[in-house]
Amino acid sequence: MIKLPIVVITGRTNVGKSTLFNRISEQVKSITLDYQGVTRDVIKDMVQWQGHSFEIADTGGLDSFSSKDPITDLVYKKALDQLQNADVIVFVCDALQGITTQDRAIAKLLYKIGKPVILLVNKIDNKKSQEHEYEFANLGFDQQISISAEHGTGTSELLQAIVDSLPKTDLPEEHTKPSQDSSRIVLLGKPNVGKSSLMNRLVEQERVIVADQPGTTREAVSERIEFQSEELIVTDTPGVRRQRSIDEPIEELMVKSALSAVRSSSIVLLMVDGTEKRLSDQELKLAFYVFDKEYKPLIILFNKQDLTTQEDRDELEFANEAYEFFLRKIRMITISCKTGKNVHKIMPAIQEILTRNVQQFTHTELTQLFKDALARKPLFHKTNRLSISRVKQVAKSPLTFVLFVNQPEWFGPSQLAFFENTFRASYDLKSIPVRFLVRKA
Repeated sequence: MIKLPIVVITGRTNVGKSTLFNRISEQVKSITLDYQGVTRDVIKDMVQWQGHSFEIADTGGLDSFSSKDPITDLVYKKALDQLQNADVIVFVCDALQGITTQDRAIAKLLYKIGKPVILLVNKIDNKKSQEHEYEFANLGFDQQISISAEHGTGTSELLQAIVDSLPKTDLPEEHTKPSQDSSRIVLLGKPNVGKSSLMNRLVEQERVIVADQPGTTREAVSERIEFQSEELIVTDTPGVRRQRSIDEPIEELMVKSALSAVRSSSIVLLMVDGTEKRLSDQELKLAFYVFDKEYKPLIILFNKQDLTTQEDRDELEFANEAYEFFLRKIRMITISCKTGKNVHKIMPAIQEILTRNVQQFTHTELTQLFKDALARKPLFHKTNRLSISRVKQVAKSPLTFVLFVNQPEWFGPSQLAFFENTFRASYDLKSIPVRFLVRKA
């Protein structure tokens, strides 16, 4: 796995770091709202500019160098870790406010770190902000660029300055380009079920802030890992609560961030608190959404095994029987993120499911399978017998098949469920969604 140069965006809160990140990455990954401390974890993306590739990271604001709030302290430590590992630092300041005491403190910190710094004076949108533009030279950095992250003014100049500041590499250009087809693993679930703890175990570092406080993760956080020589992207998402429980704009954006990550995923790990002894209505809705609406492979992980008894596990199994018609299609693994028990089973299961999700079936074997099934158990619409002339696979991921039949309007949900059950009984398709389309023969 090629290690790309890292460019870290830093500065105090609410100066436009996340807006700049979204502008450079050309997609909305960081949540932007007009109040302080929205970004907590480090958000990353791959960027290509003029034949050069690098990783860009958006970090939490460096407002407090000493705080009584443990979350704020963790945000600061995460940001500081990124700065220590950066190849280039983009220090963002607010032209509307001019130089602040906090800006000077951050500048002093960056001098100590000793990495190349590009001073970015943001919000150059009007005469008032332009009046402060040149006073930032007093911070003493060699490179200073004025920009409007909101409107895109100065972005090209910034990208060129970043590329010019990157360390030189002897690798050919094609070896520095990030892979575009890496499988994406998304961690989904309610708040405080252990998603961030699992993320840190999978990437083998303290990548995501973990605290005994719901809503700690606010944005989808991704990291690249390697498993058996294959590059994978693991994404931790904000906790998803029921719609009527959402009462803040930031939480609404957090939910959208999580569901957006699902849509771009290769496979979803739905994490559940095993101590609750049942899947909640919200978790069942998420499972149906992932598997039956977005057609994404799904594994359900029951976390906190270290806190459950055999009686709890028996009660959970009994509660799941009500949804056996659906859950029997899904692989379920009981784990403990705290102790690490059974976490080693997750990656092999993912790899196996992703391989099966792109398998190819021949028209002959599919047609024979379903014709034999109908011969054993004929299906009727009133007095009319249903028949299939042939079956064709038309897509992978999700596996999609067209049934060419005598009367398409006779094939409703119950008939298609029959064919799906027949198909699943013949092949190992646990956790793999399947679609059937009906056409006139």
